[in-house]
Amino acid sequence: MIETRAPGKLFIAGEYAVVEPGEPAILVAVDRYLSVRVSASENSSGCIHSTAYGDQPRVWARDDAGDRIVLEHAPVDFVAAAIDAVEELRAARGIEPRYFDLHIGSELDDPSGRKFGLGSSGAVTVAVISALEQFYGLGLTRLERFRLGLLTTIELSPRASGGDIAASTYGGWIRYTSPDREALRAHRTAHGLPATMTAPLWDICTITPLPAPRTLELMVGWTGSPASTERLVDGVQRSEQDHERQRALFRAGSRENVEVIVAALGADETPVQPAIRRVRRLLQELDASTGIRIETDRLRAMCDIVERHGAAAKPSGAGGGDCGIALVEPGTAQALIAEDWVAHGIQHLALTVHDPEEDGDGR
Repeated sequence: MIETRAPGKLFIAGEYAVVEPGEPAILVAVDRYLSVRVSASENSSGCIHSTAYGDQPRVWARDDAGDRIVLEHAPVDFVAAAIDAVEELRAARGIEPRYFDLHIGSELDDPSGRKFGLGSSGAVTVAVISALEQFYGLGLTRLERFRLGLLTTIELSPRASGGDIAASTYGGWIRYTSPDREALRAHRTAHGLPATMTAPLWDICTITPLPAPRTLELMVGWTGSPASTERLVDGVQRSEQDHERQRALFRAGSRENVEVIVAALGADETPVQPAIRRVRRLLQELDASTGIRIETDRLRAMCDIVERHGAAAKPSGAGGGDCGIALVEPGTAQALIAEDWVAHGIQHLALTVHDPEEDGDGR
């Protein structure tokens, strides 16, 4: 039996802008995990066990050609898409197909099943790919697993930036820029997945490890309200189709503040908190111009509490619920912030960073 796990992620800065190819964002991988166990099946079908599917597993078989999987009475999701991607690569390399069972467990939601907003779709994609490429002995590098994960994700969510895939694959703090996903999808349709894995289209996609802050602590507050990243990102895109100048100004402001934070991490971190506050203001302006409620009432309360204690906070990711992040100087302010959050219905998630050397599959 092979077991892998992938960490969740949080956006520190650069959300929304990062969906444009080449625009930077900062993300961090955190110590809540999605785990996958894979074992050979003794039947002429496979089973996928997950609490997300209820009490009964999803059964899968192969199509007549044997190269794609068919789910019985279930729509294609990120798990099925990840299996399909690995199977396509396996077939291209001439490796014989096998049936297998998957068992998926998650720490990325609360006991009632509500998601924390830590990138569960990205984490399950990364963990399934990692487990199956080991099962088949594909020997993929970390970069190849990332590319396979992103190509999987954009089949179901074309505007996804891939930042969650990068953070869950690489761990730690990273600076990330996305490739042109529309071009990648078109290339895969025309030339197949193996050729797209090595296409020049990846040149503008970068994943750069960053040092963790030395003088600031990461705090995470959860609103208890899940949000749909795809719906919110699509809402911004539709709202601003006729406002290219406004979009350009937002991207420029986001880029400037991301680079300020990148330069300050691990060095003189004094500029980090002001930059986080500026990113929050940019998201508020985007919120006002689109009307999609990036900063909900609880997210606003979460951030305002942090700022009253002299630190910096902002929504993380698409907003609309889910989590906010704060960068706080160590000391009594952390305890006071956590107390005030609880009083306002915000749950403090005691998360730490999943370091790069803690890769879930040992590579």
